[in-house]
Amino acid sequence: MAKLTDYITYADAVAHANSQALWELFDGDREHFNIAHECILRHADGSGRPAVRVAHADGRDEILSFDELAARASQFAHWLAARGIAKGERIAFMLEPSLPFYTTLFGAMLTGAVSVPLFTLFGPDGLRLRVDDCSPRLLITNAEKAAMAREAAPDLEVVVADERLLEEIDRYPTRFEPATAASDLAVFQYTSGTTRELPAAVKHTHKALVTLMFAALYGTGIRPGDEFFCPSSPAWGHGLWHGTLAPLALGVTTGTFAGKFDPVRLMEALERFGITNLSAAATHYRMMRQSGEANRFHFRIRKLSYTGEPCDPATLEWIQETFGVPACSMYGTTEIGVVLVNFPGAPDYRVKPDALGKPVPGLRLQVQRPDGTPAAPGEVGELMLWKRDHWESTKDLARVDEEGYFYHCGRADDVIISAGWTMSAVEIENTLLKHPDVREVAVIGVPDERRGQVVKAFVVSDRPGDDAFVRELQDFTRERLSQHEYPRQVEFVAELPKTPAGKVNRKVLRDREARAQHS
Repeated sequence: MAKLTDYITYADAVAHANSQALWELFDGDREHFNIAHECILRHADGSGRPAVRVAHADGRDEILSFDELAARASQFAHWLAARGIAKGERIAFMLEPSLPFYTTLFGAMLTGAVSVPLFTLFGPDGLRLRVDDCSPRLLITNAEKAAMAREAAPDLEVVVADERLLEEIDRYPTRFEPATAASDLAVFQYTSGTTRELPAAVKHTHKALVTLMFAALYGTGIRPGDEFFCPSSPAWGHGLWHGTLAPLALGVTTGTFAGKFDPVRLMEALERFGITNLSAAATHYRMMRQSGEANRFHFRIRKLSYTGEPCDPATLEWIQETFGVPACSMYGTTEIGVVLVNFPGAPDYRVKPDALGKPVPGLRLQVQRPDGTPAAPGEVGELMLWKRDHWESTKDLARVDEEGYFYHCGRADDVIISAGWTMSAVEIENTLLKHPDVREVAVIGVPDERRGQVVKAFVVSDRPGDDAFVRELQDFTRERLSQHEYPRQVEFVAELPKTPAGKVNRKVLRDREARAQHS
């Protein structure tokens, strides 16, 4: 009997994708289901087949097999049980991808405890807020971060993940049989945000792995036989769910990046590992393009996807020229999951370079006017998802064309209304990024006594930011959009504020401008 992984066409996805077909991809059922078993234990067959390839920033490659991860995760689960860790208790860990990271991630879930991955670049404030929120029994981190962690959370037991810990767990059995149901909690995932404004943890059950597979099959196009790579940090949704859990659940070897990101090191890994399926953030592709080093490498990419934020036209063109395949956008949030995809690898699906794609099979999305009525094709409105018998806001603006493709038009709070004109920050940014001297740009609306708001652009460039350059950028934008749609204010900056996940943080810019207005 055919499984969903046997189908590759868009027509088959629409015809065959359903909830029951998803469950058939796994060993477990609703009464007995565990993410660590599905991702690691059931694929540990004694062959030494690689599960994860870690490209470290220092040039090292770390290859971890299903067999090794199954044994280590089981030993760690026994170690936790011996310490009295109960089902539902949280185990936080702040580690780069490595043997200790995957040992902790899967070992905690095997016991029925809840894994809480934390970004390794959190400072004491960011760590303290999240620890206070989730109240973990343990925090696992490296020696470098241990002192900061103990200072930030003095009442929390901090365990250093080093050779000594591996030796300590080595005396426990290498097999642990989980006893969790699909409805049991498995992961707390924090969205990226500022340390002063804690985003709520999204609480995932073990069943989330089943639901995830729609987005994996049709958002990244993952299939058995792929050589997969996702450089996004597994502390965030894309890196954990799409870069780690989804491929491993299908028995696919995945790859990731550890340490300070380097686009050239990434391209080395893509070539060395023979990667055929790459899923990354738009920023990763932009940095590869800007390195100017891609022509040094031979790539075997057959499927390619991106997420996190819209990709500028210059980078989309570079992706097609460099890898020979279209860039498939994948849209979603940590809260709602991935909902719009471009079906990478589907021969009967036409990818439109600037489109978010079409809904994941089985989902209903609609662009709506403020009064809740459906927007006409081409009309910008709020993107809504039908969920639990009501329309739920994604907090994003979008439009849909006559063929059912959705397009991102910015966050709902990224709309700029100036003198009665409604403008999209994303559209203006994409235009400015076409200028050869603009490396990065962020656009916001700032208060103006006469027009209500005006467009202000924050520009990163190697070229000196003089008045002539400002006028050139204004004319460049006005000529390509419309006479009113250009940045009336331009500020040249060394860098743009980013969230920990690498997205441009316009809120920081808006807050900065608001403070300046009142000072």
